[in-house]
Amino acid sequence: MMSGSADFFNEMRESDGSVRDAYSSYCDWYDEQDAKLLKRKHSEAETNFRKTGITFNVYGEDEAEERLIPFDMVPRIITANEWRKLTKGIEQRVSALNAFMHDLYHRQEIIRAGRLPQRLLRDNAAWLPNMVGFTPPGGVYTHIVGIDLVRTGPDEFFVLEDNARTPSGVSYMLENRETMMAMYPELFMRVPVESVSDYPRRLAKSLAACAPAAAGDRPVVAVLTPGIYNSAYFEHAFLADQMGAELVEGSDLRVINGRVAMRTTSGYKAVDVIYRRVDDEFLDPLTFNPDSVLGVPGIMDVYRSGGVTIANAPGTGVCDDKAIYSFMPEIVEFYTGEKPLLPNVETWRCADEDSLKYVLDNLEELVVKEVHGSGGYGMLVGPASSKKEIEKFRAKLVENPSNYIAQPTLSLSTCPIYTKKGLAPRHVDLRPYVLVSPDKIDITPGGLTRVALEEGSLVVNSSQGGGTKDTWVLKD
Repeated sequence: MMSGSADFFNEMRESDGSVRDAYSSYCDWYDEQDAKLLKRKHSEAETNFRKTGITFNVYGEDEAEERLIPFDMVPRIITANEWRKLTKGIEQRVSALNAFMHDLYHRQEIIRAGRLPQRLLRDNAAWLPNMVGFTPPGGVYTHIVGIDLVRTGPDEFFVLEDNARTPSGVSYMLENRETMMAMYPELFMRVPVESVSDYPRRLAKSLAACAPAAAGDRPVVAVLTPGIYNSAYFEHAFLADQMGAELVEGSDLRVINGRVAMRTTSGYKAVDVIYRRVDDEFLDPLTFNPDSVLGVPGIMDVYRSGGVTIANAPGTGVCDDKAIYSFMPEIVEFYTGEKPLLPNVETWRCADEDSLKYVLDNLEELVVKEVHGSGGYGMLVGPASSKKEIEKFRAKLVENPSNYIAQPTLSLSTCPIYTKKGLAPRHVDLRPYVLVSPDKIDITPGGLTRVALEEGSLVVNSSQGGGTKDTWVLKD
């Protein structure tokens, strides 16, 4: 399956080879550039990323604890009009996700109405009984959301998955832009692009707006990291620094007089909002995993009594579940009263007998994913798998069907990447970042474009060898 084939929507070129409007100014600039200079700039960008230290850990790989995520210097460009449409769809979806979370931990009207089966909660490890009956400060559950989008045609965008637990990758969105602006300042003079650099300021403002009643006029925000060995530690440190927030580990925090306080050089100081990058089960050893040294003993009691805001709220991992994802069209309609503006990818729930039969009969054509899986692990890409791999996966499916969903192999759109032979099309997806506070939903114009660097590959995950590129939303 070749990326350059006519089966895929090419975001830069029309079928006759002419350049689409979105890319016209960029292509004019590119054609004027000296080929040797571009080559040098490309390797400069890689060196810059190494110096900055943007790496991520690949778990389970002995030979490479840390790996550089490759950066491609050709931007992915979206018109202002396309972005307006996407924004409406993303806002609708994120509103529904937040309303859904509140309902799940309160009256469960969607289950009573028969629109969502009870088993999806009963069998779900991300569902937290401790959150039942509790409303977080400001009524916000999903403070930071990453919605993964794929494109298959000029006006065809689909949601591939929702990331409502702890969406990562925003540091790459910011560093990609900074690198591009440093390397090609003249390009930004020619092409009017919306800014993404104020994301940390917007994040700090959005989190402060979610502070609990106990907070003062200037809420104290801290980023809780599992520590330097975590795969996304660079991002935790980067965001804390850019926001002007404290970067803390569990050992820096303790509960004092019903508040969570952090250690400082002048004693302990109360924290109002904790942007946590620690999973639920490690958050409070008194409530969840008793062996956890990453969290804060007693933090859940302070949270439930209104003494601190935890972003995102514990229990939001339910929204990341791919079986729940398959019900998102019903969820959006149930809570907004509207049809989804951004459709889901067609999904077969293997827990359903008829769907399972269809999936087993068509494994070589489908993508099959674990309902709790992430990072491109534990999945089968039928068209790219051997007969032996398919049969091995078939056995897993038969043994535990409710653990899987299946989707068609999408004709993902392509964007050009820079190669030694010039520009070549590769498959991409997009993760816009959404901030939710009690009075607004704020979407940064752009996001993280992930790109499959291997020709023909449909897997864009960085853990599977994908790269990233700067995402431009054009100004009107």
